[in-house]
Amino acid sequence: MDNSLVSSLRKSYELNELLEENVSQNPIEQFRTWFKDAIDGDVKEPNAMVLSTIKDGKPSARVVLLKGFDTEGFTFFTNYESHKGQQLGGSPYAALTFFWDGLERQVRIEGEVSKVSEGDSDAYFWSRPISSQIGAWVSKQSEEVSGRDVLEKSQAFFEEKFKNVSPIPRPPHWGGYVLKPSTIEFWQGRPSRLHDRLLYSLEENTWKITRLNP
Repeated sequence: MDNSLVSSLRKSYELNELLEENVSQNPIEQFRTWFKDAIDGDVKEPNAMVLSTIKDGKPSARVVLLKGFDTEGFTFFTNYESHKGQQLGGSPYAALTFFWDGLERQVRIEGEVSKVSEGDSDAYFWSRPISSQIGAWVSKQSEEVSGRDVLEKSQAFFEEKFKNVSPIPRPPHWGGYVLKPSTIEFWQGRPSRLHDRLLYSLEENTWKITRLNP
């Protein structure tokens, strides 16, 4: 592919604006408003977010799914022994990035991460489809596997093992994390690349709003 084609790709963002007088003083409530807009706007996978962690002083990123949010933070679930789980064990700070292209919006969240309670992990695990519960037992996430057939044989093994078990126990290596935000930035695309950026920073238990240059 000719790089000139790539460099010529551009779009003017003109759908909306983000002004201080129109936002909530609480970023969680502002996120709630935008998240509902994303759902109502038929954004595909509105809860998909890039989770960025630190590995040996270098960034590492992947897409995961948000499974809840409130004043305590933003929750997601994964294998604790995966690459991201190991990285969070070594450095419990992370960043989340949402991009809702249909709304020309982005949200960036940074903060400290901790594990959710065993009870919360159990409750979410048992709310998942049975196939997903089995999958959590099958996958040794991020470890090398010799072929697809290994996964399929393991799946058959656990399907038979838990055939008459209810509820299926949650694997000890699987559960939730919650990121408690220290900063949340809301980005609204605007014409001429003069985008609106409002940064909420937590200072002495109070959220301060600052406008950033685009």
